[in-house]
Amino acid sequence: MAAIGVYSTPKMEYVEGRCVSFINSSTSLKLWPMIGRTNFPIQRKRLEVNCSLPNTMSPLESEENAATISRSDSLEDEFSHVTKFEMSDFKIRNRVSIGLGGRGDEIVFEAMVNDPHSPLYKTRVVLRQLISPRAKRRGHRAIEVLKRLARRKLMYHSYSMQVHGYICSSMIDEKSSFTLVHGHHGSASLRHWLQRSDWLPTLEATLSLDQESVRRVGDDTIGGPAISRQLRLIRILMRDLLIGVNYVHSHGLAHTELRLENLHISAVDKHIKVGILGNASDFNEADPADNTSYDNMDRRRMMIAFDMRCVGFIMAKMVLRELMDPTIFAKFKAFLTKGNDPSCLREFLLHAVKRNSLAGNFGIQILDRNWGAGWHLLSVLLAPKPLDRISCLNALRHPFLCGPKWRVNPSIDLIRWSLGSTTVRIAEEYIYGQQQRSRLADFVELMEMLNPYPKPKHWLGLLPGKWRLLYCTGRHIGLTLRQPSVRVLIGEAYLMISKASKPNTTFSVASHISFTVMAGRDWAHDKSGVGGKLQVDSFFRLRAGRRLYLKEETISSKFPSATPDAQASVLKRLSSKKWRKAIPISKFPSSLSVAKLVSNEIDVMMSLNEPLSGNMDVAQKALQEVRTQIPPEMFDLSKIVCGTYLDSRLLVLRSVNGSALFFHRCTNDSRL
Repeated sequence: MAAIGVYSTPKMEYVEGRCVSFINSSTSLKLWPMIGRTNFPIQRKRLEVNCSLPNTMSPLESEENAATISRSDSLEDEFSHVTKFEMSDFKIRNRVSIGLGGRGDEIVFEAMVNDPHSPLYKTRVVLRQLISPRAKRRGHRAIEVLKRLARRKLMYHSYSMQVHGYICSSMIDEKSSFTLVHGHHGSASLRHWLQRSDWLPTLEATLSLDQESVRRVGDDTIGGPAISRQLRLIRILMRDLLIGVNYVHSHGLAHTELRLENLHISAVDKHIKVGILGNASDFNEADPADNTSYDNMDRRRMMIAFDMRCVGFIMAKMVLRELMDPTIFAKFKAFLTKGNDPSCLREFLLHAVKRNSLAGNFGIQILDRNWGAGWHLLSVLLAPKPLDRISCLNALRHPFLCGPKWRVNPSIDLIRWSLGSTTVRIAEEYIYGQQQRSRLADFVELMEMLNPYPKPKHWLGLLPGKWRLLYCTGRHIGLTLRQPSVRVLIGEAYLMISKASKPNTTFSVASHISFTVMAGRDWAHDKSGVGGKLQVDSFFRLRAGRRLYLKEETISSKFPSATPDAQASVLKRLSSKKWRKAIPISKFPSSLSVAKLVSNEIDVMMSLNEPLSGNMDVAQKALQEVRTQIPPEMFDLSKIVCGTYLDSRLLVLRSVNGSALFFHRCTNDSRL
């Protein structure tokens, strides 16, 4: 074989040429000079010199060519289920929709198929030219996984972005261009839909919501208040998304790139299209970069859990539109990254989502509906442990995504969550009439009967933290009907519980109470004053115990407590048709397992800001007024005798007189 290259340059006074010959020996290389320096001027015309040598090829080179041809044929066979197009088959449009924007190593075109012999004739498609080697691997992968997904054509056409084929000049040359041809399912991604100011009516019009479409989510109404319309639309979109993701999981694949930018809503069939599976990963193949060998089942669970976490982020942005702001969303993710439990998201987001938000605070109200079912679904989608995250099928059966016409049998965990969420909502209304106090006492009793962690060993890891006092079933004394010498407004009251070094069952408990001393006469309208703090420290030892319900005991008190009257009220509530199926308890238990708390001595410390810091008389009166308004158990921690309920977000402690203190866990970052 011979290779000849001769070139000429107008500014140069010589022409140089060489003939390279490869002899049959793979180690022999000879160079023969053909033309040397010349003194005559060289024309601009290109000079070519031909030379012929025996057409011989080494065995190694022959094997390489055969392997190359075989590899090219193999790739052609792998892509035989899609169409190989030519660029001449398309008419490129002069603009591209913003919703189709790709990565930095992609060039996106909108085009129309103009080949009359193609089944896609006059069909609008997207040409995604992949530039970098990594982008080309994504394109190859999207075509490879199509073999599995296309087996169920109805599901594939309804919930997946359709890949029609590719454009490629050479399948083996890494420098050749590779263009993926896929369907055009709308000019905007779901992110661009949600960023519009009129996104709700526009999406309703795009999906053509009618009586038939809302029946898919168990509803039978259309229109109504904005919150109801938004909830109905979120149910439709979330159910479509979960069906599409479950369709991918059922074929042994994990999407791994579920984001709002990769989701498109088709105006033709009214379905969400899951984006291109360029980074789809198989459940049954191990990661070559990881030396640890995982069982296929563990790998499958971990990858499904990763996709479900992405679905949780998508749901959070759809419901809470404030999270569309990258700054707020970054803090939202940081809240979860720091180890905070997602069950406390409501406590965190109440400070993050302002009351005067442009979205009208609809997101908080939507998640609060149906006994806080939305917060529960969000927490199990974003659970810190991958194996604790909910699956697609279970999420589709969740009450938040099921309309009022569908009967859902809630799990015992969801019943606990609903009881706790309703108790929190009632306590936050701060209307403590007899009816509200009775309902709160009943719900606390029901929570104690369904305590998920009755044994003290489970309290060792869950009890430490900051717990904010929400409600006490004991006395409630305010400022309205009294004329105290010093008027005090109570701020926050919370317990700081931390584990002592030794022994393991000993905890350090500190009661923190912030208050304001209002000196002005117009205190009813002007709440400003001098701030102060009260702190009570003590130690508790955790022991196993039981709480006995003595039926013969009678307590003359008008406040709800663990009396026979309270038990009768709880049993009456449980015997109703609404509660009988959810909590199958026919009679009140005689005793319950509790975590007994044995306290030591207490230390009390109070501070007042200037100018009252040196006034002992005002300090004593302020302390007396604080003790009058707060539950006595927050001042004298020795009166707390046991813990009757504990989960990741709620805590119920009982005092020696039977009253219950209801706490909510505070997060590490309570404010954005």
